[in-house]
Amino acid sequence: MSSTVSPSRGLLPSPMLGNYDSSVAGVSSPFSNVEPDASNNDETELLYASWNQDYGCFAAGTSLGFRIFNCDPFKETFRRDLKSGGFGIVEMLFRCNILALVGGKANTQYPPNKVVIWDDHQGRCIGEFSFRSEVRAVKLRRDRVVVVLEHKVYVYNFMDLKLLHQIETVANPKGLCCLSHQMNTSVLACPGIRRGQVRIEHFGLHMTKIIQAHDAQIACITMTMDGLLLATASTKGTLIRIFNTMDGTRLQEVRRGVDRADIYSIALSLNVQWLAVSSDKGTIHIFSLRVRGAGEDPSFQSSPVKSTAFIHQNSSSSLDALVSPSTGANPGSSLSFMKGVLPKYFSSEWSFARFHIPECTQFIAAFGSQNTLVIVGMDGSFYRCSFDPVNGGEMVQQEYVRFLKNESRQR
Repeated sequence: MSSTVSPSRGLLPSPMLGNYDSSVAGVSSPFSNVEPDASNNDETELLYASWNQDYGCFAAGTSLGFRIFNCDPFKETFRRDLKSGGFGIVEMLFRCNILALVGGKANTQYPPNKVVIWDDHQGRCIGEFSFRSEVRAVKLRRDRVVVVLEHKVYVYNFMDLKLLHQIETVANPKGLCCLSHQMNTSVLACPGIRRGQVRIEHFGLHMTKIIQAHDAQIACITMTMDGLLLATASTKGTLIRIFNTMDGTRLQEVRRGVDRADIYSIALSLNVQWLAVSSDKGTIHIFSLRVRGAGEDPSFQSSPVKSTAFIHQNSSSSLDALVSPSTGANPGSSLSFMKGVLPKYFSSEWSFARFHIPECTQFIAAFGSQNTLVIVGMDGSFYRCSFDPVNGGEMVQQEYVRFLKNESRQR
């Protein structure tokens, strides 16, 4: 399977050029500029939704183009409409003006086998990747562009779009792949070449680690910002496992439920204290984590002592992940004391807090500030809810928005 890369003349501009500017004055663009308060088209279909790297924004690919939303406070930042059709993949690079776009199947200008690197400030394409098969996912970090096909992952240098790595995978129709986003670690996770495997590439250490995470096919993966912890779920959808990406050690296992479920998203809080899972069962579960990864909390870098420890830890060939009691504890079965005799089910860690949403609608979740969870649904809904970090239980809905129609309700 081959690819064709077409960078624009000269090197790519720095990926961090500032916040989005909704005007593209004086620049020829295929997009029509539409202000966020413009009238909405009731026939607009949501094709894709994804968080940016710090979960403060999300991008929505629609049948007409794409839109960018800020989460706190919730606000549509801007939108771009395209006469030739919409986008099936829209990936942001933090909050800057660079996006990766892949056309939807009905898009006559941008086919689903082409990745367009779009500079919205300049209003032009600054690079293209063309493939022989449909693009399943695109992931960005400040120095890399990663394109995922069904059986292969391509890693490119952002500045000149040169191909750096090619990785073979098992059939990966969901385009499962995730990246670290701290500059002093460069880690990629994707399916391996066998069922249930996750392949970890520590590019900075020139090290590859294969983790046999599950017996069934991998359904969802995510990593911490530094790439040192990995969370996985399989197509069974009953268990979520957390691994050390340096040595492959399983650090913790939590149970979503007993029945098979389609896992839509796994989210880790920035301080690595909480994990959230969304599925087709109509409930988002939050679990308390016992693992501790250095460098996840934004306040972490403010301490010279901790920062030194983090640098030392990253330069090491192994990670001594801390396992400690957390603020809240996941409930277990009352028969867990008989875990050596009874089936594994009875010794499971169950969710600490939960929030109910419509069943069979795909939702992706992320942690916001001050013990909140933000949730985006493929039905065009946005939720913000809060959870009690001590007692857990049912989460409280704080905000609900139908963002394709600009309807908002707070509680």
